[in-house]
Amino acid sequence: MDRNYILTPEIAAKKMKRMAYEILEDNFGEKQFILAGIREKGVVIARNIQSLLNEFSTISTELVTVNLDKNNPQLVTLDKKIRFQDKVILLIDDVSNSGKTLMFALKPFLDSDLKKIRTLVLVERSHNAFPVKPDYVGLSVATTLQEHIFVEVEGDRIKGAWLE
Repeated sequence: MDRNYILTPEIAAKKMKRMAYEILEDNFGEKQFILAGIREKGVVIARNIQSLLNEFSTISTELVTVNLDKNNPQLVTLDKKIRFQDKVILLIDDVSNSGKTLMFALKPFLDSDLKKIRTLVLVERSHNAFPVKPDYVGLSVATTLQEHIFVEVEGDRIKGAWLE
């Protein structure tokens, strides 16, 4: 099957590098980030961002996995217990369609007095139906509601993204 690729591995890597620099610029002086990757592909992107942040700075980073069923997102869990008090959280996913997944994925952090929370997606579609908009975006794509974007990963590598 022919795929209409909108991101190659090389372009995805450049986009993530740019977002890592944006994160550092916007959070100058911060000492620690907690990267919260939404399972599965959001975790892969979070690992890549974590690696870049560690390469470009001395900021301490910790990765946590956010588990939720994107089709039924009411139950949200984290893979480990972390104290979020006065922390900077970066919530990460592969694609933002309506904002629903990002909104529900915020649940575990809302009971803490956070310093700040930001959102990052590799690809954003502009069909927001919920009041959560990504702060850091690799690529914004205008699509119809019938089209879908798929991010392909292999291990900790982004292989690309395509439109269908």
